[in-house]
Amino acid sequence: MNDIDAAEEWLDSWAGQVNAQAQRSVELSRRVAALTGSAQGRDGAIRVTVGSAGQVERLDLDDRVRELTGPRLAEEIMSVIQRAQAALSGQVAEQVRATVGEDTETGRAVLQSFESRFPAQQEQDDR
Repeated sequence: MNDIDAAEEWLDSWAGQVNAQAQRSVELSRRVAALTGSAQGRDGAIRVTVGSAGQVERLDLDDRVRELTGPRLAEEIMSVIQRAQAALSGQVAEQVRATVGEDTETGRAVLQSFESRFPAQQEQDDR
């Protein structure tokens, strides 16, 4: 009878751990869905906010952008978008650490997904 009790106790413990991990995964999903990432160009003339999936939610340009050529403006906007997405990825990493942990299968999968889609950008020198 002792072996059966031990097996039931182990099963209850395992089920409790699975349930707790599932709850942490749901919490991570909720937190990530509420995140945004923001960045701006060096002089603040270009500001971007991206949503939790990395999509552009807001793009603000001030009159200083008129000094740029079309191709240069496009390049600057894309660079700021990428920095906003990288900022989002960093926030996601913080939430992974706070909920499921980086060392879990869920944590590793979420981190890899965001890092591969939105890698950290190297700051480029002024041209």
